[in-house]
Amino acid sequence: MTTYFISRHVGAMEWALQQGVRVDKLQTHLELGDVHNGDTVIGSLPVNMVAELTAKQVNYFHLSMDLPEHLRGRELSMQEMQACRARLEQYRAEKID
Repeated sequence: MTTYFISRHVGAMEWALQQGVRVDKLQTHLELGDVHNGDTVIGSLPVNMVAELTAKQVNYFHLSMDLPEHLRGRELSMQEMQACRARLEQYRAEKID
């Protein structure tokens, strides 16, 4: 089983490593065909991708933060992420037809 950390942000990758998060693959983009039942994906993915991961029985942990408006849309440092209470929260999603 493989753990993927998906982010384009250097600060997020540094934060995960500093937190001791075990990661097998650091990637800037996730190809859904690469993950399999029992794998773990960590990142800030759109809900439709989370639903696809859930359907494949892949564990998804969202990188959540309490982000004030003035910090949105910019690159955050590891220290800024810590100040915004960065944390990993497990989610599952399901598409309703």
